[in-house]
Parts: sequence; C-alpha cells; structure tokens
Amino acid sequence: MSPDPIDQAGYALLDSGRGRKLEQFGPFRLVRPCAPAIWEPVLDRSEWERADAVFTRDGDSPPPAGAGLPESWETRIGGLVFKTSLTGFGHLGVFPEHLTIWRRTGEIARAGGRAELSILNLFAYTGGATLALAGPGRKICHVDASRPAVAWARENARLNRLEDSPIRWIVDDVKKFAGREIKRGVRYDGIILDPPSFGRGNKGQVFKIEQDLPPLLRDLGRLLSDRPLFVCLSAHTPGFTGRVLENLLRQVLSPRGGGRLESGDLVIDSAQSFPLTLGTYALWTR
Repeated sequence: MSPDPIDQAGYALLDSGRGRKLEQFGPFRLVRPCAPAIWEPVLDRSEWERADAVFTRDGDSPPPAGAGLPESWETRIGGLVFKTSLTGFGHLGVFPEHLTIWRRTGEIARAGGRAELSILNLFAYTGGATLALAGPGRKICHVDASRPAVAWARENARLNRLEDSPIRWIVDDVKKFAGREIKRGVRYDGIILDPPSFGRGNKGQVFKIEQDLPPLLRDLGRLLSDRPLFVCLSAHTPGFTGRVLENLLRQVLSPRGGGRLESGDLVIDSAQSFPLTLGTYALWTR
C-alpha cells in the first residue's frame, strides 16, 4: 500500500507502528520513535525504507541518522510556516499535535470581539501558539527558559511575516516570571501553557510537573484580567489525562464563577494509518 500524494511543503503522518512513526515534514520523510504505536504498520515496508532520516534511541541522546538533509528547512502546518531542523533529542522544532490548540484558541480570540487582547504563552518553545494567536490588536507575551528556543521562535515569526507584531520575547524561568508579573500588576485576557514533565530554567531552576504545576496555576489565576477569554493547559506526561487537567483548571478558576471546561486528546490524524494520541489538553473559556 502506498500513501496518497502529499503536500511537498506541508506535514503528514504517513504511518505508525512497532514503536515508530513515519512522517513527512516538507520534502523530507522521517522515522522517529513513538512508544504508544504498538500496533503493526499499515504501509508496505518499502514505504518506510524510503525515509530520508531515521532517529534511533541507542544512546542517551544520539544524533539522528540520515544523509543528504539540510541543516534546516521549512514545513507548513495549519497555515503557518516553521523552521524545521533535526536535533539530538528527536524533536524538529514543531509539535503537529498542537494544531488543535492553535486553532481552538485562535477561534476564541477572534470571536471575542475585542479591539485589544493580551495573551500569555508559557513554556512557549518555538512559538506555534504565539504565531497562531498573533493578529491585529493582540499583544502576545512569549516566555521560555531556553534562549535557543526563543531565538527559533523569532525566526518562525519572521518566516510568517510577524516580526513586527507586538510580541514580547522573554527568556526566563516561568515560575519566577509569573511571580514578577503579579507584583507588576500585569493582567492577561488569555493564557496558554504546555509544561514539561521535567525541565530546567535558564539558571538551572528545576520544574517538576507534579509539584510545580498546581502552585504555578494558582499564580496564573491571579494574572487573569477581569474578563478573561480562555486558559488552555496541555501536557505530554503519562497519567495526566484530560480529566486531570480539567480538575487542575477547575480548582483554580471556579472562584471566578461561570465559564466552561472541555478537554481532549492531542491527536494527529493519518489518511492511511491510525490516528496518534500524543498528549492531552484542557480548555477553560468564559
């Protein structure tokens, strides 16, 4: 079985199985590990063998295996253009499963009917949500502890002609930044965050999702404006189901009264193979 013709500038999940996924990022076909994919692949073996690069986990952080790939290239996902590059961790600078969140929060921002919105994006990585939410009247604060990730996000903004948009690019520890914003009296109409299971701040500060996420959410509750539009929380941590994330948001936001909560999986669909669930999210809206 062969896959349908694909967009040579876009992204596609071609197949998955036996702990791996076969993806198309722009003109290049890549194989990467995928622990949840324990089923058998759908496509013929010959389709997998056409991969331009194969990432393996033989060591702690091995380099990708492959020949003939440029240092970076462009991939279009959900109408946005991303700088794509192989890394020693198997990441490529963009997580396509977050397309659901980008679209949903973008719809909420547009439907809000407000001339100006202030939005905070935490653990913002290379800026998918920042780019999706940027637009007339929207001031975005993009925060990540990794200086290279923020530089990558700024490059993505340039690729999407958003370099002149009102975006604050902040390299900082998220917990400390939130505390300082509270003291400064800053408020946001929307907050989006995608915390890691474990991470380190720009000065070595440790973030552990089980112990640090609840107090961080309490601080973020204090950063919301009087009429907030949304709070979106996503995670890739085993056991952190959509209902778990809902419970965390409910505890923080229930004192405000009203609003709606929804949750779900971060899913990548495939035209030929099975859809892949690669995380969960919860969304509170006014």
